[in-house]
Amino acid sequence: MNHIEKLIARHPELESVKADIEAAAELITNTYLQGNKVLLCGNGGSAADCEHIAGELLKGFLLPRSLEDAALPRHLRKCLQGALPAIPLPSLTAAITASLNDISPEFIFSQLLLGLAKPGDLLIAISTSGNSKNVLLAAELARPLGVNVLALTGDGGGLLSTMSTVTIRAPEHDTYLVQELHLPIYHCLCAEVEERIFGEK
Repeated sequence: MNHIEKLIARHPELESVKADIEAAAELITNTYLQGNKVLLCGNGGSAADCEHIAGELLKGFLLPRSLEDAALPRHLRKCLQGALPAIPLPSLTAAITASLNDISPEFIFSQLLLGLAKPGDLLIAISTSGNSKNVLLAAELARPLGVNVLALTGDGGGLLSTMSTVTIRAPEHDTYLVQELHLPIYHCLCAEVEERIFGEK
């Protein structure tokens, strides 16, 4: 049983979005296998989720991610873990406050995306309503930049679902209930991607 099947066993209410979760795992995995990175954006609790997801990707999550074959000094190979590059945009406080001071607030994430993204990267855009203006503008910018978009929303999907490569609509409407489902979904995605990249071949 893979991580997605285990997730559905624990949360049967997510059966309706299983195919989207599988597509998201494929999208994230391919992003990394092609040498690209993940950027994340969201507001409030979703901003905290951005940091949480990045933390699971940047070091070992469920696997040790050995670096024994890496071209690094031995003492570093022994102490470090394989990393999957992920940048939580809400954490870039100085850049965000500069943008808030100098340009319209709704452009905080798109300004950062413009500076950090390259074609083939992936933006994970989190909005429980699917209609957060600053998240929508980042998703809109992603297309001309050649950046794919994975959206995590509530059951309505909002406008964000129309701008995304893959959308996972957590089957709840109230913000806190959507967020309660986002956590096991993204834990599953992090575990599944880690297994595909760092698991036994």
